[in-house]
Amino acid sequence: MAEMGLRRTALYDDHVQLGAKLVEFGGWEMPLSYGEGTVAEHKACREGAVVFDVSHLGTVALRGPDSHELLQRTLTNDLAKVRPGRAQYTHLLDDQGSVVDDIIVWWRGDDVFDVMPNASNTDSVTSAIGGEDVTEQRSILAVQGPDARRLLGQLSPQAAAVKRFHVETVEINGADVVVAGTGYTGEDGLELAIPNDEASMILEQLLEAGVTPAGLGARDTLRLEAGLPLHGHELGDGITPLQAGLSWVVGWDKPEFLGREALLTERSTGPSRVLTGFVSEGRQPLRDHAVISKDGDVVGETTSGNFSPMRSCGIALGFVKTSSGVMIGDSLEIDIRGRVREASVVPLPFWPQRS
Repeated sequence: MAEMGLRRTALYDDHVQLGAKLVEFGGWEMPLSYGEGTVAEHKACREGAVVFDVSHLGTVALRGPDSHELLQRTLTNDLAKVRPGRAQYTHLLDDQGSVVDDIIVWWRGDDVFDVMPNASNTDSVTSAIGGEDVTEQRSILAVQGPDARRLLGQLSPQAAAVKRFHVETVEINGADVVVAGTGYTGEDGLELAIPNDEASMILEQLLEAGVTPAGLGARDTLRLEAGLPLHGHELGDGITPLQAGLSWVVGWDKPEFLGREALLTERSTGPSRVLTGFVSEGRQPLRDHAVISKDGDVVGETTSGNFSPMRSCGIALGFVKTSSGVMIGDSLEIDIRGRVREASVVPLPFWPQRS
C-alpha cells in the first residue's frame, strides 16, 4: 500500500514489475532507480536512450480566447517569440521577483495551452492563471538521449520527428498523444502526454525497442551535469531569474508580468549573488547546503551537489556573492559537514564539458 497521502501514477504497477526502488517525491510515490542503479541509468541516457515516468509533474489546461493574454501578463517569458505548436520555458514570480515555479508552456493550438508546473507547485500555478488541473487524466513519459528519436521511431515515426521545443498531437496505438520536444537531461529527447489507459502499453513498447527505464535519481544527476536548475534548490523563495543566470527567460519588453518591477530594479543594480559551478578532484560527491569560502571568507553556499558519472568527480551548483570577485578558474573551499574540500570554479554546463 502507498504511504498515507502519497499519490501514484498510472504506471505504478509497471514500476513494481520492473523492480523499481520507490520513494516519496513531491507527494508522489515515484521510482528512484531500477535494478542496475542510478549511475548505469545516467550513462544510458548520455550514450543511448532512457524513459522516465514524469507523470507527477503538473498539467494545467488553459483554454479560451483570453488564455494568451492571461499568460502574457502573468508569466515572465514572451509568447510573442513563439507561435501555436511550440513549447516555451518560463517563470511564475511573486511580487519580490522570487521564482514561485519554473514552467514549460505547451502552446498546442489557437487558444489551447497546457501549462506544465513542478509537482508540488500545481496549486500555486492554478491559483495564478486559473485553468483546469488535468494532471491525473494523463501520463507523461520522457524519452531522452542520443538514440531517443531513433528508438521512439519504431513506435511512431511522426512522434520521433517532432522538433525541439515544438508540440504536436500524433496517433500511437490508436490514441492521441501530445508530443513535445522537451526534456530535463541536457540530451535530445521528447516528452509524451498519453491517455492513462494507453501508457502501460507504450512504456512496454519503448522498453522492447531498447529504451532503458530510468528513475528520479538519474534525472537529478543528469540535470545537474547539464547545469539545469531545480526548484527548491536553484530556484525558489528569495531567488530571482537574474540570480539564477536566467535573464533570457524574462520578456523585458512586455509591459506587464508578475514581479516585473522587482526584476527591473535588480537589473539596474545587478544581482547580489550569481549561480556558479564547482568541480572537485576525486570521486567523492559534493553536497548541497555546504559553505563556500575564498581565502577564509564565506562567499556563498552550494544548492545542489553530487557525483558526476561522466566527469568522474564531484560537482555542485551554488550561489556566490558578486562582491566576492570569484571568477572561472578560482580555487575555493567547500565545507561539507566539517570536512573541507578544494573545488574549482568552472563554466556551465558540467557536461558536455566546456574548455
